[in-house]
Amino acid sequence: MFLSIQHVTLPIEDPLLKFLIELIIILCIPLLLNKIKVPHLLGLIIAGAVIGPNGFNVLARDSSVVVIGTTGLLYIMFLAGLEIDMGDFKKNKWKSITFSIYTFIVPFVLGLIGGYYVLHFSVLTSVLFASLFSSHTLIVYPMISKLGIAKKLAVNITVGGTMITDVLSLVVLAVVVGMSQGEVGTSFWVQLSVSMLLFALIVLLVFPIIARWFFKNVEDKISQYIFVIVMIYLAALLAELAGIEAIIGAFFAGLALNRLIPHTSSLMNRVEFVGNAIFIPFFLISVGMLIDFNAFIQSWETLGVASVMLIASIGGKYAAAILTKKTFSLTKDEGILIFGMSSASAAATLAAVMVGYNIILFENEAGEPVRLLNEHVLNGSILLILVSCTISSFVSMASAQRIADADKEETVAGTSHENEKILLALNHENIVEKIVNLGLLIKTQTNKDSLFAVNIINEAKSESSSKNAEKLLGEAVNMAAGADVKLNPITRYDNDVVLGISNVVKEQNITDLIIGLEEEKGFSSSFTFNLYNGYLRNKEINVIIYHAVQPVATIKKYAVLIPANAEREPGFFHSLLRVWNIGKNSGAKMSFYANDKTTEILKSIIKKANIEAIFNTVTTWQEAQEAACNLEQDEGLIILMADRGMPSYLSQMQNVPEILNKNLKNNNYILIYPFSKIDKTVTEKRAVSNLDDFADIGKIIGRIFK
Repeated sequence: MFLSIQHVTLPIEDPLLKFLIELIIILCIPLLLNKIKVPHLLGLIIAGAVIGPNGFNVLARDSSVVVIGTTGLLYIMFLAGLEIDMGDFKKNKWKSITFSIYTFIVPFVLGLIGGYYVLHFSVLTSVLFASLFSSHTLIVYPMISKLGIAKKLAVNITVGGTMITDVLSLVVLAVVVGMSQGEVGTSFWVQLSVSMLLFALIVLLVFPIIARWFFKNVEDKISQYIFVIVMIYLAALLAELAGIEAIIGAFFAGLALNRLIPHTSSLMNRVEFVGNAIFIPFFLISVGMLIDFNAFIQSWETLGVASVMLIASIGGKYAAAILTKKTFSLTKDEGILIFGMSSASAAATLAAVMVGYNIILFENEAGEPVRLLNEHVLNGSILLILVSCTISSFVSMASAQRIADADKEETVAGTSHENEKILLALNHENIVEKIVNLGLLIKTQTNKDSLFAVNIINEAKSESSSKNAEKLLGEAVNMAAGADVKLNPITRYDNDVVLGISNVVKEQNITDLIIGLEEEKGFSSSFTFNLYNGYLRNKEINVIIYHAVQPVATIKKYAVLIPANAEREPGFFHSLLRVWNIGKNSGAKMSFYANDKTTEILKSIIKKANIEAIFNTVTTWQEAQEAACNLEQDEGLIILMADRGMPSYLSQMQNVPEILNKNLKNNNYILIYPFSKIDKTVTEKRAVSNLDDFADIGKIIGRIFK
């Protein structure tokens, strides 16, 4: 059927045309606003106001817009929970709690004074009115994350505080609604407390179990993504059943899946891409559609209410951010960033206003309904959303950019990936995905193009081997591309696999070589021979041996065995950085087993690292091996090994392959052989490369060789 322009009526109802218009807005607004340095989320909100029912009425805010917009809102909260660094969150939980108290109480008090004494609302209405300003929406979080500062202290404090203050605000809403309907009593409090506790336990304890099982047994990438969406909506539904808003459920879902979706994985890239490209922009457009500029022109009373709301909300959030800054001695830009991120009112505010507006207390003498929150508060909240999102966008992006720039200036020239080149040796189809995922996990964050994959083609069977190489390398390239990383495929003709890989190592100046063991075979006698008489002959690289029986993201905890004198190896800190990256990017806990001296070094370093670590002091290698043999399901093992002649070499290390084959067939394990050649150029480059991650390295090395 042809669509005639003459028959197009407003608002447009044709689904194809509606979707096309929305996509054009999502495409063009960022391109236009980026040129004039205006945050595009503000442009999307304004575009929604222009085309919405209160603007030119091009599109109606119908169910399709609401559904996709709601998904976008849930997505923002889910990403905040998913990307929060759990190690940092636990370290800074008291800072987050303190901030949440400030950012809840200060705006609440200002709102209560404004509602009761200035606007002369009733006590009940004033309490609900005040709670509107305590909550906030992390509307700028996706943009903050893009700048690479999502793990900064200020962001961590704000994200953690958001969860707490939004829950408190929504609890106030539930209580006020109950009181307005005369339902508040002992049973009300018991029911609310029990339902919230059950909700938290189900999402935080049961969801990870379900997700770990799913990711271990289902490899299909599309199914994994759909599963994530199902978890978001299921958690949101459970939150509503518990009597709190769906956004809290989405945030808790992010926390539940935090350790199961590595930040460097292709699944994380997919989750972020779809959300930032479609769902979140639709949410911003749907918010804009609520804005009615005529309401402010027609009623001075609406402007008065809106003014009180703006002062209570923006002023309260600013005061809370300043208090947080002074309490924890944060920098000026960190304080401003906290204010910027917490100043946006959208999700919880809008939900509370709509609930209060829909509650009719009684009818006046004229037969008109008297609502818990009147239309002036409703219209004022829309202006609050527009102004607060505008302020949040400009303030957050300006301060975040300064923090990001300062980070770059403080970073030593060699801290980027320029000295890191990781080679993946791919010879077996069933371990390609596992090796690629480990490579993505151990690389530095900025390394987007220095991953290599090699397949050695047997010259005697060149035709069949060539097709196999093309298949393996093509699969690896696609997997890395899914995580927005360029993997460089290399094919080499050679009858000797070990010699072929060694030559590639030299030609490409490789720093780390990852070799995978087949799950069923483990350490075979031929592989052990090739390892000690071939791969380890190159003393200038880290050699990493990987045995995987389950996806690396499903590992809860690693036991990390470090032999005595390991810190004297030239490649110790380089190898330790790989261990740190595994913990940081997968969220797995690290349980270290080392002697007193090494443990002291590790504890000094942990102050800078964003991982959860447990330290176990052992006096003999036998004690460490016993701990390794007692791994439970979903636990892995990492051992820093050594070759003959190295300071940390122990004769017992010869038995490690046999012990692993016998006791750890059903567990993941990683053996790391640090580079041992004392080459001034190599060691200086790698020491500089690791300097950003180990800020106190000079003092530590000084203590070692004192």
